[in-house]
Amino acid sequence: MSYSFQIKSFDEYKSAYQRSVEEPELFWSEVAENFHWRKKWDRVLDWNFVEPKITWFQNAKLNITENCLDRHLKTNGSDPAIIWEPNDPDEHHRILTYNDLHFKVNQFCHVLNNNGVKKGDRVCIYMGMVPELAIAVLACARIGAIHSVVFGGFSAQSIADRLQDAKAEFIITADGAFRGNKEIPLKSVIDQSLVQCPFVKKVIVLTRTRTPVSMIKGRDVWWEDELKKVETMGNPDFPAVEMDAEDELFILYTSGSTGKPKGVVHTCAGYMIWTTYTFVNVFQYQKGEVHFCTADIGWITGHSYIVYGPLSAGATSLMFEGIPTWPDAGRFWEIVDKHKANIIYTAPTAIRSLMSFGLDPLIGKNLSSLRLLGTVGEPINEEAWKWYHENIGKGKCPIIDTWWQTETGACLISNLAGVTPERASWATLPLPGVQPILVDERGNEITEKGEDGNYKGNLCLKAPWPGILRTTYGDHERCRVNYFATYKDLYFTGDGALKDDFGNFRITGRVDDVLNISGHRIGTAEVENAINMHNGVVESAVVGYPHDIKGQGIYAYVIYNGKLDDENLTRQDISATVSKVIGAIAKPDKIQFVSGLPKTRSGKIMRRILRKIAEGEISNLGDTTTLLDPTVVDEIKNRAI
Repeated sequence: MSYSFQIKSFDEYKSAYQRSVEEPELFWSEVAENFHWRKKWDRVLDWNFVEPKITWFQNAKLNITENCLDRHLKTNGSDPAIIWEPNDPDEHHRILTYNDLHFKVNQFCHVLNNNGVKKGDRVCIYMGMVPELAIAVLACARIGAIHSVVFGGFSAQSIADRLQDAKAEFIITADGAFRGNKEIPLKSVIDQSLVQCPFVKKVIVLTRTRTPVSMIKGRDVWWEDELKKVETMGNPDFPAVEMDAEDELFILYTSGSTGKPKGVVHTCAGYMIWTTYTFVNVFQYQKGEVHFCTADIGWITGHSYIVYGPLSAGATSLMFEGIPTWPDAGRFWEIVDKHKANIIYTAPTAIRSLMSFGLDPLIGKNLSSLRLLGTVGEPINEEAWKWYHENIGKGKCPIIDTWWQTETGACLISNLAGVTPERASWATLPLPGVQPILVDERGNEITEKGEDGNYKGNLCLKAPWPGILRTTYGDHERCRVNYFATYKDLYFTGDGALKDDFGNFRITGRVDDVLNISGHRIGTAEVENAINMHNGVVESAVVGYPHDIKGQGIYAYVIYNGKLDDENLTRQDISATVSKVIGAIAKPDKIQFVSGLPKTRSGKIMRRILRKIAEGEISNLGDTTTLLDPTVVDEIKNRAI
């Protein structure tokens, strides 16, 4: 389907951007006319960044799945909605048309309903990348339940923390998941988490790996058995539940600067409009194209650019179960060739990893179907950008370098493919409706350029866009403090950035205590808490350092109580503890044992010093005289890994 809001030229972009800033309510009301509503809005926007309180499309009624599914059936029902490529290339792929997906989502709505799920309930989804994950997400949205997808690599403790925070009484999972040459025992991990969560009423389990699992009578049910009960009904139509524009659609947990993950809340109408608007414009999507986003639906990228954005736009979304390097490093390119993908959207970490295998994995792979290359999750370095452009795009495909966050719902700063200028390693221009500003530590706008000719500061936003988070689940004060209290009347992104004279932005990385590991945010406090659970650890401090593949690696400084007979074995034990508490994604890359940490007299750890040592900048540590014990720094320097 075509959209009146698709920007086709740089002049159109400039005009749209100007209107979005000068007349935001009129601008977004015109965009919103492209969607299906049960009831139109009374007012487009009401907001303040003090409480904060943000309302888009006040009192409008809708259901997002009617926009993602029902409205496409008459004209595009037989078009592919999801193409699923399994982990094992020898297993047959699956194609679900919009008719198929609508049917299966309606079926699963009955399964949820039969198991007691109703509007407003929180449902935790912990699955591998199978079509049933998308079906579960959409079924929750259709009946008005709030889904909370947890990435399949997180530990039992991480799941328990999220279940307790969301008070989620329902879980959808699978016996296991395939990822590369590994089987992930999803159901047994859920079982471990439920020891701490007796309030969970039902666990619906999909069969995928045929791993033997424990099924508790009265609580655990098989997905397939529940479907059979529904199949006896014949027509499985399940009327979409009417939702208010500001009703909660989902909770997605993201790491913060404290140990406890925070549940970012997105609501129905604004998120729908923002994901669709950005998908259509950033990717310049054309009907019939195959969009291959390589992310996991456990992260926001998968929510927005595998499920909601593409499906609302009537697109074909390609979903992959496996990893880019198994069974060999040509797997992505084989998938592009096999399904004639037109767009590939992946992380710089994946690109850097594939670069290390050279060009042999590209031999025999026809990539001529590609029209557009995209990157997400972290800034892409120039070397990886050039490799991607020359070897994957054959010098012909524009590259979009998208900057956004879990909290923003979808892209905020990015070039529009082939429409606005691209620049290697720069995210470039803000999308219509996005008003970025660079400020100093006191919140004053940066007005003077640095020696490199660019403005440099902390990246904030002056006004809301439809996809902005509304709160952190169950703790609105945490939302206010994290995002709106640092600088008056501004949303603080936590990132630093450069801006050139043309208004282009380059993201320079986190300026808070959050790491960006392979495009995924992990709080330093969360990793430190996990390290400190190890029996022999007295205290730890974690910082990021440059990593050739992951962008940032995790460097841990650990004070250990007791004799270190075998440092390497102890490092492995600590890493295993972190993996158990959070998940393998948070394991430190380097662990240095120290006798003390550089602290101020008030007890604050000087991470700036630890970060510089981890980065190898030991000759430029700045003033250390204010430390409680400056000699600690010399010892750490001398033993740096």
